[in-house]
Amino acid sequence: MDRAGPQPSRRRLLQGAVALAAVPYALLPTTPAMARPRPYDYPSTEWQPASSSNYTAANRPTTYAIDRVIIHVTQETYADTLAIFQNPQKKVSAHYVVRSADGHIAQCVREADVAWHAGNWDYNTRSIGIEHEGWVDDPSYFTDELYQESARLTAAICDRYGIPKDRTHILGHAEVPGADHTDPGPNWDWARYMRLVDSA
Repeated sequence: MDRAGPQPSRRRLLQGAVALAAVPYALLPTTPAMARPRPYDYPSTEWQPASSSNYTAANRPTTYAIDRVIIHVTQETYADTLAIFQNPQKKVSAHYVVRSADGHIAQCVREADVAWHAGNWDYNTRSIGIEHEGWVDDPSYFTDELYQESARLTAAICDRYGIPKDRTHILGHAEVPGADHTDPGPNWDWARYMRLVDSA
C-alpha cells in the first residue's frame, strides 16, 4: 500500500498518547457505548414489548404508588395474547403473561409504566397486571408450573414494592371496581395460589 507523506515518529506517537491520558475523566463515557439497561424487571423473563400505543409511559412508583397485583386469565393462547399486546389497534396490555405448559413468563410492559389491563384507570395506575394463558372455564390450563411461576413472580413484586401478600392486595380482575370481566374465574384456586405466594 502506498503512503502519502512521511510517517509520524515514535516520539510524536508517544506525545499523542500522553496528551490523551491527560483528558479529564469527566469527558470520557462512564459505561461502554453498547451498554443498555435491561428491559425487564423480573429475572428470567422474556422481553416481548407491547406496542407503545397500548400502555401509558410513567415513572412508577414515583408518579403513582404501586399497591396491588391483579390476576387475569387471557381467554387466548399465550402467543395470541402477545400478538394482541403488540397490535397498536387493540389498546390493551398487561405487565406479564404466564404460559400454561411450563410457567414461562414474558414481560410486555415495564413495571414503571401503566399497563391497560384492569378496565379502571385508578387500578391501572396502582397495580401490576399478570395474565395467565387459558380460559376461565377450563381448569386444565391452570397447571402446577403456571401456579408456581406466577406465585414466585407475585411474591417478588410484593417484596419489591412492600405490598402485603393478602387477598386485599392480590386480587382477580373480576374484583376490580367496575370490571365487566369474570377472570380468573371459579376454577382459579386462590387458596393454593396464596399459599404458594406466601412460601415463595
